[in-house]
Amino acid sequence: MAPALIETTSVPTYVGTNTKDDKNKSQSTSNVHVVQYAPGRTHVVDHEFYEHEDLRPSFPDFSWEPLTELPYHDRGIHGHPQFSNLLAGATDVFDYNPKIGTEVHGVNLAKLTNAQKDDLARLISIRGVVFFRDQADLDIDSQRELGRYFGKLHKHATTSVPSRPGLEDVHVVYTDEKSKDQRAKFTPTFLWHSDVTYELQPPSYTLLKVLTGPPRGGGGDTLWASQYAVYDALSAPMQKYLEGLTALHSAKMQAEGSRAAGRPVRRDPIVTEHPLVRTHPVTGWKSVFFNPGFVTEIVGVPKVESNAIISYLNEVITTTPELHVRFQWQKNDAAFWDNRVCNHSASYGFAPHRRHAVRVASQAERPVFDPMGKSQEDEYNIQYGLPKVNKDGSGTSNYND
Repeated sequence: MAPALIETTSVPTYVGTNTKDDKNKSQSTSNVHVVQYAPGRTHVVDHEFYEHEDLRPSFPDFSWEPLTELPYHDRGIHGHPQFSNLLAGATDVFDYNPKIGTEVHGVNLAKLTNAQKDDLARLISIRGVVFFRDQADLDIDSQRELGRYFGKLHKHATTSVPSRPGLEDVHVVYTDEKSKDQRAKFTPTFLWHSDVTYELQPPSYTLLKVLTGPPRGGGGDTLWASQYAVYDALSAPMQKYLEGLTALHSAKMQAEGSRAAGRPVRRDPIVTEHPLVRTHPVTGWKSVFFNPGFVTEIVGVPKVESNAIISYLNEVITTTPELHVRFQWQKNDAAFWDNRVCNHSASYGFAPHRRHAVRVASQAERPVFDPMGKSQEDEYNIQYGLPKVNKDGSGTSNYND
């Protein structure tokens, strides 16, 4: 746990006099506001009377048919280039860094017009993930309604859904003081993933709202990585090489884990082949489409080469700081990201706090690679008059920071 502030009253405080030296001090007790600092400790909320009981996780034993291909039209194509509808009433908007992450204030996600929703889709497709604070009006019904505007909501085959019936297209994230710490079961790179990329049409716009979480400084942050920026971090020869490859994304391990835990698998697990580089339908930018959590094989190359590519992309995605953004959640905050061009990872270390969130995800197009696609970095360098990035790795380093 992280540092905390503990507030007290009626405690001894030292009050200085008007003398020139510091010898003349008196100790007095008064009702003043005093802050005591306790490193590594934050207040733990008592959830005896919990307001979101109906959204606690459950694992109903349903059986669903395999997903079939659906027509998809990206609403971001209709968004205003300057997002003028969405941002008309915004009180603040700022980027976390040049590659990924934007925070918008003064916008109520529960009350968007269709034109604002189109702008939102366009903004997310460009920035990867967009954050909105204090979305108290966005209840689960309005969250689902907003998600459905962008496409059919995905129903997960293995993870928990709310205990309230009829919300099977909502994914529940839930950890409390009774949950086991599982960090030792995974490597840090494996925890990075994009959601259900083994599906024929993996999700695009994905909306997560935190209902209850650790207080400020208590942990539980989420990190995202831009796969536009992953593509741009590669050399031109490596980009060209990966553009000709595909990867297998498998649901089998996730299904096996659910069965081992005694939980249902509502749809048979599948393995799907997707291009390793895809082109976004709104931006026209190329991005790596790689998932540390689900990619098991690079197709058409020797096993040792496949393993090397997987290891290499794992390292680029998880260890390149400039393509990351980290968000510190507070109650009722929402994050809206494009699952096609982002990986994300939760962070551990927030016990014994409860962390409860609900997510909806809209099915998107089947991933495609268009060789006429562009580079985000190259386009911005031209637009803003920035120098072309040198990727040859030669010369002597003189890094000073």
